[in-house]
Amino acid sequence: MSDPVHSDRQASSIPAAAGIGLRFPHHGHVLRAHPSVAWFEVHAENYFGGGPARRTLEAVRRDYPLSLHGVGLSLGTAEGLDPRHLRQLAALARAIEPGLVSEHLSWSVSGGHYLADLLPLPMTEEALDIVCRHVQQTQEALRRPILLENPSSYVQFRHSTIPEWEFLAAVAGRSGCGILCDLNNIFVSASNHGWDPSRYLEALPGDAIGEFHLAGHAEVQLDSGRRVRIDDHGSRVAPPVWSLYEQALRRFGPRPTLIEWDTAIPEFELLLEEAGQAADYINACPPDRHACAA
Repeated sequence: MSDPVHSDRQASSIPAAAGIGLRFPHHGHVLRAHPSVAWFEVHAENYFGGGPARRTLEAVRRDYPLSLHGVGLSLGTAEGLDPRHLRQLAALARAIEPGLVSEHLSWSVSGGHYLADLLPLPMTEEALDIVCRHVQQTQEALRRPILLENPSSYVQFRHSTIPEWEFLAAVAGRSGCGILCDLNNIFVSASNHGWDPSRYLEALPGDAIGEFHLAGHAEVQLDSGRRVRIDDHGSRVAPPVWSLYEQALRRFGPRPTLIEWDTAIPEFELLLEEAGQAADYINACPPDRHACAA
């Protein structure tokens, strides 16, 4: 009998279409208007506590495919996963039955304190062992594979020994998880560190790609004069990120694609416009690439 954790890591009820990140300001609109959206994704931790938010999520789930995106599990922490957090995530997944569950290649807990940020890891063999162990622990608790999202970063560790794209591919290969390919994060990190974003894409294993994320970012100038891109999810998807998305579609074929917008949240219609643009790119993808994604 096949292992239910590691079998068919891309099996999902989420269509290879453009979805929208559902945030609290739009709960009422979605319940009232039932907009034409292929699927929604939510931050899992916002619904651990039950109450009105959880009831809204359950109502949305009755009408739309849904993905859970974790932001607080801290898969890269050296201290071990918080068992209570993992139990809450597993309970929510059992109740909601999402098509996908995803988390970040990052850490956010130290000494039992949540730091409210997705912090970068040193890309070392030791960190790789920790992340793989925690991904496997998470998948065993959820009884399903998860997707691991590549980070956005602004500094690099001198003692890193593994390129980020190789690290991500290694976690997927060793743990059986999939990859949530965040194209805005790739562009932001590549711009900040002088990487080639196309090379990053080329290095990822296509059979592990389970989802794309698209978002906006900001550019700031430091006192030193250096310009840094910040992954703030507060604006439209930038043209070079759309270009990278087009490359990803040519390489991997269509995948579920999410529009993320988390700061300065606009009217819902603007999110629909962004999702519509993503849909145009998907529809323009050659038919043979659609076949590869099926």
